[in-house]
Amino acid sequence: MYQFSRALYRELAPLIQEDRYGCASQNRQGFLAACEGSFRRLGSDRHYFARPARTLFNDIRFYFPMSCQMRVYRTIDRYMKVAAEYVDHREQEGLSLDGTPLSCHASTRKGTPCQRIPLPGSKYCPSHKHLEEDFAAAAA
Repeated sequence: MYQFSRALYRELAPLIQEDRYGCASQNRQGFLAACEGSFRRLGSDRHYFARPARTLFNDIRFYFPMSCQMRVYRTIDRYMKVAAEYVDHREQEGLSLDGTPLSCHASTRKGTPCQRIPLPGSKYCPSHKHLEEDFAAAAA
């Protein structure tokens, strides 16, 4: 996810405005930290990060002048969509972002994490697939 956050930073960094003391370096550091945090969360907590582009934009919009904010939002949205597709593709392959196989999100009766591999397109293994069905029914 490092590549996505740095690419976004490189594209938008020239648009960052100076703060009231005439210093843009603090704004650049804050922008970079917000980018890295959002992309890290997208990679680790994909299913519970509902609107990553909006969240990142709300975190960093005050670093940019009003005249550039639409361009900034569209750029953030484009990069977040590409990163989300990448994360989804890795999950379909059965791999996490660091290359290790995915594991089931459920816990065993003893309270330890289930070590089985989840079904394709699911967060749960065959033994725990009923948990996803129960969640979907409760949401509907």
